[in-house]
Order: sequence, then structure tokens, then C-alpha cells
Amino acid sequence: MEKLELINRSKKIRKSVLTLCCEKKASHVGGALSITDVLNYLYFNYLNIDPKDSKNSNRDYFFYSKGHACTALYCTLMERGFFSSEDLCTFTDNGSFFTSHVNHKINGVELSTGSLGHALSVATGIAYGLKIQKKQNKVVVVLSDGELNEGSNWEALLFSAHHKLDNLTILVDYNKIQSFGRIDEVLNLEPLKAKFEAFNLNTVEIDGHNFNEIDFAFKANKNQKPKMIIANTIKGKGVSFMEDRLEWHYKSPSKEQLELAFVELNS
Repeated sequence: MEKLELINRSKKIRKSVLTLCCEKKASHVGGALSITDVLNYLYFNYLNIDPKDSKNSNRDYFFYSKGHACTALYCTLMERGFFSSEDLCTFTDNGSFFTSHVNHKINGVELSTGSLGHALSVATGIAYGLKIQKKQNKVVVVLSDGELNEGSNWEALLFSAHHKLDNLTILVDYNKIQSFGRIDEVLNLEPLKAKFEAFNLNTVEIDGHNFNEIDFAFKANKNQKPKMIIANTIKGKGVSFMEDRLEWHYKSPSKEQLELAFVELNS
């Protein structure tokens, strides 16, 4: 794992996210920036998915449940070579597959998501099927923290632990802000780690912007249990005037704000 290369690539992906949100007046830039480092790590250091053969039966499966923060995944996939920048320039245009919630018709996307609370159930079923077939494919899911308000996620967690799905890794992007407020104000999740442990998940809590901690968490032994990673992140990470601010769940940056953000990311 080349840490400096990862850091520089995350800056590049963040600039692509910001540019796309500015040009297309798109929302959810804050949540896209909070998960950028994790997506960068997964696609360049962990997942076995070939951009030229993304449906190969031996591939790893990645489910991006927080599909509203689509720009982070789209820009990471573009950087990895799943499609071109020219393709991504059609984002939100009439007739484009690059919709404002991730679309399974795009190369590299397993499931259309953004209607929250469903991807984990699908991923759990895939992991169970692979385990029955004794296949070695990894299954990884990224959830938003506000998404844990959905009961279907907790049902899926019970199922995954009961069936000892040690081929399944779940990461929560714990930036602590959801659509209408802070997590502890809307529906408090704490003590989150204790809850996951009570569900019999192999749980670890990390800094979701620290590549050493991300790497350790994904590669650590699962002990015949599903793995749960609580990634403490910052909404709007990398741009000071966006960091930990609720309004950037919805706002898109102006051209002036884009320039200011680039100054910070280039420094």
C-alpha cells in the first residue's frame, strides 16, 4: 500500500466530485467527501474487480448502499478505469445512465441504490450464496449512518451473524450527520460498537481517513463472523468550510467556492 499515492489520489477524486457537483448543481457533496478515502482504498488496494471484466464470476462484490452520494463512487470508478471522463460528463443529463443515485447499468455498479436500507440485505444474500457454494469471493458493503434508522439493516445483520458470513465486510460511514440533523439529535445510535458486538459481529472502530487504519481493518482476521467497521469520518472532509456542516448534505458549490476548495486541496 503506497500511502502517499493514496493521499494524492483522494485529493484528485475529491476535486472531481466537487467539479461535478458544481457543474451539475448536484447535492450530497458532504457525504461524498466523507467516504472518498474508503472508496479509494477499496478500489486500488483491496477489491478484486477488473474494470474490463466487471461481471466475472470470480470477482469481489461491492455494494454502495449510500447511493445518494453517487459522485464519490462515480469519480472513483472513473479513476480506476471503469469508464471515461467523457462518459461521466453526462451525469444527470436527460437519457444518461449516470443518474443522481447510483445506477446498476453503469460498469462496476452492482446495484441501484439510494433508496436507503436495501443494499445490505442484497449483499447478505449474495454472501450466503457464495458461502454455500464454497467460493472465495469477498463481499463488501458501505452504509451511511443515517441508514441505520432502517430496520431492514438490523434484520440483515442478525441473518449474517447467524449464518457466520465471514466473507462479508460491512463499513459504516459514521460522519454523524444525516439529512435533517445530527445523528444524536435525530435518532441516537450510540453505543454503536456495543450494539454491533451484541449482534455477534466482529467489530472494529477506526479513523475513516487514516489509510493505515483502513488497511488494518479490512485485512484483519474475521474469526468466523461478519466484519463490521465503524469508520469515523467528517462530512465534507478536505474542504474546511464544508467540514461537519449539515447544509452540505444538499448544497452544491458555486464556482467561487469551487476555486477556494481547490486551493485547499492543492496545498
